Amino acid sequence: MSLEVEIAAGMAGFSPAEWDACACPEAQDGARPIDPFTTHRFLSALEQSGSVGPGTGWEPRMLSVRDGARLIAVAPLYAKHHSQGEYVFDHAWADAYMRAGGDYYPKLQIAVPFTPVTGRRLLTRPGEEARGRAALIQGAVQLAADNRLSSLHVTFPTEEEARTMAAMGLIHRIGEQFHWLNRDYADFDAFLADLSSRKRKAIRRERRRANGFGGDIVALTGGDLTREHMDAFWQFYQDTGARKWGRPYLTRAFFDIALETMAGDMLLVLARRGGRWVAGALNFIGREALFGRWWGAIEHHDCLHFELCYYRAIDWAIAQGLSRVEAGAQGEHKIARGYLPVATHSAHWIADAGFRAAVEEFVTAEARAVGEDIDLLTQMGPFRRTDPGPRD
Repeated sequence: MSLEVEIAAGMAGFSPAEWDACACPEAQDGARPIDPFTTHRFLSALEQSGSVGPGTGWEPRMLSVRDGARLIAVAPLYAKHHSQGEYVFDHAWADAYMRAGGDYYPKLQIAVPFTPVTGRRLLTRPGEEARGRAALIQGAVQLAADNRLSSLHVTFPTEEEARTMAAMGLIHRIGEQFHWLNRDYADFDAFLADLSSRKRKAIRRERRRANGFGGDIVALTGGDLTREHMDAFWQFYQDTGARKWGRPYLTRAFFDIALETMAGDMLLVLARRGGRWVAGALNFIGREALFGRWWGAIEHHDCLHFELCYYRAIDWAIAQGLSRVEAGAQGEHKIARGYLPVATHSAHWIADAGFRAAVEEFVTAEARAVGEDIDLLTQMGPFRRTDPGPRD
């Protein structure tokens, strides 16, 4: 039987059970998903809160593949009217294309909005990987071509998915992030013992400064999270969003919905001084990793950002036996705190042949530069020279 590719205007077109059977089959027994970002509950929270949808520049066009009545593959697809909230930057591509007289927007994007976390983007039932991935990419490319759109972009897929898409003719782009890797450390001091003496002393000094801010720090998840905590974090998030992006990407309603449907997926690290919350870092919990997502503060205290975002995340990951902490996009300052560079991936289909050739040339040169940067920064890492970095 031939496969049928369909487009839905949002997550309401799928039941949680059928979407998650493709998005996180590893969690069907009630266990944690590898990451929560492609689950029905996370993507629905974005839509229901108005963080994506009309007026946001992120229009849901969820892609699905059916074999008869059976759903075998899905992908979070969006029509984009700008390049905000993606973290794989194509602003220069858009500018060049528009200066040449073309319309770069709208474009199509397979992605998790506002989430620079590597994970599966071509979501299939187990055993349907080959058929499902091929149908999803062919369907998305056909949708872009039929609507005379400039491009299709798949951001933060796994390396395996990126290579599969490259074999189908998409351009494979390499980026980098900084992750902390757990070497079965018994505690934070065991991690520090792997560092050079100078870096070890620097981190201890930062932690003393941070924890001397005049208050206390708590880590909350699951049923310990309340509306009061979300109210506080919303203030912090607004401050960071206003400074970084002009306005926050997420609405206040997103945090209310997440509290109701995703409390067990979140770890919120909060600092309190004088009876009020003054800073916080919100993480999401995966099966093997802790994903740092947003931070903010209404008071400045020396090194508190490093403590809440990096060191408390490491503490928690060690205690829970997680293999790594992913601290979000960019930030070479993370290296001194034990986070080392790793490659990230994206895939791109460009309609115009001439423009595609120019992008391919750029991406090839960029990949060489990124590879050299990863090698150099790894060598410069904080680990003792006799043991230059965490093992895989």
